[in-house]
Amino acid sequence: MSDIETNTNRWVRIKAIGLRESAEGLVLLLPPALFYSRALSEILIGTICALFLGHCLRQRAWAWLRAPWMLAGMAWWGWLVLCSAVGPVDMLALAQSLVAARLLLLAAALGNWVLSEAATRRRLFIVISLCAAWLVEQCWQQYLFGVNIFGAPRFGDGALTGPFPGLPRAGSAYVLLFFPVALVSAYRLAAWRGRKGQALGGLLAVFMVLTMVLIGQRMPTLLMLFGLVLVAWLLPQGRRPVLLAMAAAALLLAATPMISPPTFQKLVLRLWEQLSNFPASPYGLLYMRAAAILNAHPWLGAGHNAFRTLCGDPAYFHGLPWLGISDSAAGGLEACNNHPHNFYLQAATAGGYPGLLLFVAMAIVIVRTMATSAMRTLPVDNRVVRLALLVQMSVAFWPLASTNDFLSIPNAGWMFLMLGWGLAEAVPTRLPDQGRAATTVMSRLS
Repeated sequence: MSDIETNTNRWVRIKAIGLRESAEGLVLLLPPALFYSRALSEILIGTICALFLGHCLRQRAWAWLRAPWMLAGMAWWGWLVLCSAVGPVDMLALAQSLVAARLLLLAAALGNWVLSEAATRRRLFIVISLCAAWLVEQCWQQYLFGVNIFGAPRFGDGALTGPFPGLPRAGSAYVLLFFPVALVSAYRLAAWRGRKGQALGGLLAVFMVLTMVLIGQRMPTLLMLFGLVLVAWLLPQGRRPVLLAMAAAALLLAATPMISPPTFQKLVLRLWEQLSNFPASPYGLLYMRAAAILNAHPWLGAGHNAFRTLCGDPAYFHGLPWLGISDSAAGGLEACNNHPHNFYLQAATAGGYPGLLLFVAMAIVIVRTMATSAMRTLPVDNRVVRLALLVQMSVAFWPLASTNDFLSIPNAGWMFLMLGWGLAEAVPTRLPDQGRAATTVMSRLS
């Protein structure tokens, strides 16, 4: 090989590594951006995806497109685009369905390229841990002193807003960070300091669970408890700390009438009130309206933003006769919102029953991919990171939950960031930029 060819190849390798390092910097900026700026988050995600596509074009590295989770995701996305194109004429909804592909691309970029080195993943863990610490500190500041750093008190319903100016977002953000931070930190602390570390790790887990209870948001708290059950099932070493944390949470909840009446009102009294007459609750009305829209559009749905577009139409003010709920109990405009507050109902109203089945298939394949990684013995940091990410994604896709819009930032940004991190953890060792070989290995593992 001539000196010119050698120098050219060396320059290409240096340029490729510099491209990946640029993307790494953007990824490390993404968690704080997801906290405070939807616009900046979208810019970062779009730039990361563009850099990844540039890398794939240069290296001809497209094997990641054959990964089962990607095939399932593209099938659901393609159906969503089709239904948005043939449904009620709404160019904005069609455009939003088209750009939904950026989320799949973000996870692929992280799993196959940006987070290919363990050092990069450690830096991401540190950034996410700092975000979680900031959220926890602000929640406790608001609880103890009445206001957060922005001077905002509790939300009107009693929930702590933490580091957010005045919206009850702390619980939903916290549960999306909880397991990679709490489980991994507690485990590493215990492994580092012996018995003293075990005690400190257990106390850390208890403290983070108690913080969730004090935040006072029902669904994030229930999802955290579901995730803790999964941890106890999957990780024998975690059973004692999990039981301790759940016992402490029960004691704190019992004490909330005295130490935090708004938390007791929100977590206990309001929850009991809604469950005792769920069809008439705000969530029951939302779900009935989603069912009415699905029944009217069973095969092609009504496209992206179907619920927002059709919710106020009296043609869908129907109850559920097969459950004994009459049309008069279905509510009117009070049953409307931007989305049905459930990923699966959102997929169903957008894409009909086929869209729902494709979304379910995508969720199953993603969780299965994470589980395959978590159960495999690999010479990387430790198995706990992959277990934590598996639990995190299982919690995120749990169907019996009230959720945000699946495709909206910040919720979608956190979910696909965690997915990409989990995919990257599945591969034991990689060179900084190994082109086609890396994506081939990733495809087999996925």
